[in-house]
Amino acid sequence: MELPPYLATMPIHAITEIHGEVGLRERFRLECEAFDADARRRLGEALELAAGLHRDDRRSREPYLNHLLRVAIRMMHHYQVRDVDVIVAGLLHDAVEDHPAQLAGEAGHEDQIAAALAVLAERFGTRVAGLVAAVTNPPWDPDRDRNEQYREHIVASLDREPWARVIKVSDFTDNGVGVIHSVGPKVEALARKYRPLVPVFRDLVTRPDTPLSGPVREHILDQLDLAEERFSAILDQPAHRA
Repeated sequence: MELPPYLATMPIHAITEIHGEVGLRERFRLECEAFDADARRRLGEALELAAGLHRDDRRSREPYLNHLLRVAIRMMHHYQVRDVDVIVAGLLHDAVEDHPAQLAGEAGHEDQIAAALAVLAERFGTRVAGLVAAVTNPPWDPDRDRNEQYREHIVASLDREPWARVIKVSDFTDNGVGVIHSVGPKVEALARKYRPLVPVFRDLVTRPDTPLSGPVREHILDQLDLAEERFSAILDQPAHRA
C-alpha cells in the first residue's frame, strides 16, 4: 500500500478509514521520530507486544490494535506527551485486562492479573506496570450494575494517578467521540456506558495536578463536548427516553 506524504497531519480516524492498521503503524512511526533511539526501541517493543497479544481481537469493523495505536498517537500528537512510560502504558493499557494468562504465561497459575503486571514491570519497568494497573478494570461483581462499577473504578483509580488520567482520557476519547464510527446493536449500549463519564473526565482533566498544558486541556474539553453531542444523538430519541 502506498501511503501519502501528508500522513503525519491526517486526522487519526481518517487514517483508520482509508489506510487501516498499515497507515496507523506508519503514523505511529512518524510520531516516534521525535524521541531518541532508546525511547523508539521501547515504544517499538511495546507495540509489537500489544500486536501479539491482541492479534485475534476485533473491535467492530477493525483490528483491536487500531484502537491502541490511536490512543498512543493521540497522546503524542494532540496531548504532546513525551513521557515514554506513559505512551508504552497506553499501548498496553488493555493487555492485562484482556490477556492476563497469555501475558503471564507459566508464572500466572494463581493470580493472573498480578503475574501479568509483574511481567510488564520486568520488561518495561514498575512505573509502566503501575499505570497499566490503574486503568485495568477489576473483575465484574455480578451483584452490581456493570456500568456503575466501571464508573466507580475510574473515579477511584484515577484520583491518585494523574498520568493514568491522560491515558484513560485518550482511551475514552477514542471510545466516546469514536462511537460514531461503530456499527451494530452495541452502539446504544456503549453510549449508555460512556455518557455518564463525560463530567467525570471534565473534572479529572481540569484538576491542577493533571500533567497537561492549558491548550491541550481545552482541546480535550472540546472533544468531551463532541462526545456528549454524539451520545445525545444516539440516546435522546423518543424511543430511548425513559
